[in-house]
Amino acid sequence: MAGTLGQVGFFVALILVIVIHEAAHFGVAKWFGIKVTEFFVGFGPRIWSTRRGETEVGFKWIPAGGYVKIAGMNPYEEVAPEDLPRTFGAKPIWQRSLVIVAGPTTHFVLAFLCFALWLGVVGEPATRSPLIVGVAADLGGVASPAADAGLQPDDRIVAIDDLRDPTNGELVRYTREHVGQEVTLVVRRGDETVTVSVVPVLAMVGGKQVGRIGVLLGHARETVGPIAALTGGARLVWDSLTETVKKIGGVFGPNGIARVFNLIFTDAPREQTDVSSVVGVGKMAGATAQRGNPGDLLYLFAIVNVFIGFLNLLPLPPFDGGHLAVLAIEKVRGRRVDPRKIVPVSAAVAVFFIVFTLSVIYLDVVKPPV
Repeated sequence: MAGTLGQVGFFVALILVIVIHEAAHFGVAKWFGIKVTEFFVGFGPRIWSTRRGETEVGFKWIPAGGYVKIAGMNPYEEVAPEDLPRTFGAKPIWQRSLVIVAGPTTHFVLAFLCFALWLGVVGEPATRSPLIVGVAADLGGVASPAADAGLQPDDRIVAIDDLRDPTNGELVRYTREHVGQEVTLVVRRGDETVTVSVVPVLAMVGGKQVGRIGVLLGHARETVGPIAALTGGARLVWDSLTETVKKIGGVFGPNGIARVFNLIFTDAPREQTDVSSVVGVGKMAGATAQRGNPGDLLYLFAIVNVFIGFLNLLPLPPFDGGHLAVLAIEKVRGRRVDPRKIVPVSAAVAVFFIVFTLSVIYLDVVKPPV
């Protein structure tokens, strides 16, 4: 149930984000006196609409985001002579640039807010001093060393012998190397520090005998104050952006396209590192909620927003970045670019991304990552 709610919540939030993106275009356009004739949530046939001043607002049947219709952006649109001064093309380049950049900016702002909330409220998983999330009552039919020593869920192991603040991996490795030998654990329990001795024993894990003390390890959450949350949120936006820049070429470049083609037409297994569509990310959101970590949806949502924001800034029409590139060309040339010449490029780019997206959605449905 939690997984389903996580998926539904993720998709609802994603639609809301796209609407916020379009609302930013709308707001800045109206601020500069540009006529906006439509603002709809969804696409396709109308469900309901009303008129607010000169703008028709409403809902359409396909809940895949939303759009605004700004006068003069469609080169084949007929504009009344009295509205020409209020069209997009009639405004200075700097105003048109702000109208365009307002949309992608919302994604980075939302990512920053989500990261900051995640750091300040949910907490970043600690990489050291493992958290005990479960204690086995017995191992192989006898009381487990952890149960004998009185270890409890929510204890944090801050040391094992001379190894201070171990990672989960270091603690597991040390335990397996000291089967039958007494080791000393220093545990933080609330405001207390407790020292216990345990003797790791052999137990079956994955069909092999390995050293265990009988605890299930997790990661403690470490929250930060408001200032640290804000600075950390900005840092995570930058880190996510640089990671997206590194990977985007691999996703949409020749190797990425070949990989998708190979996955569709061969029996090659899907891997966790392969590109995912919104369907795949939705499944990740459901799995995150199912694991009992719904707060981590903030982190996932922030990552998605950074990706969407950067994708929108690619200098290719019909993306917002394509419109900005055209405005930059106009600034350098000192004269307008005929928007009708851009239509074939926009159509080609749109067809590519639609086909690519549908292909990855197909893979997310019929061949999820193993």
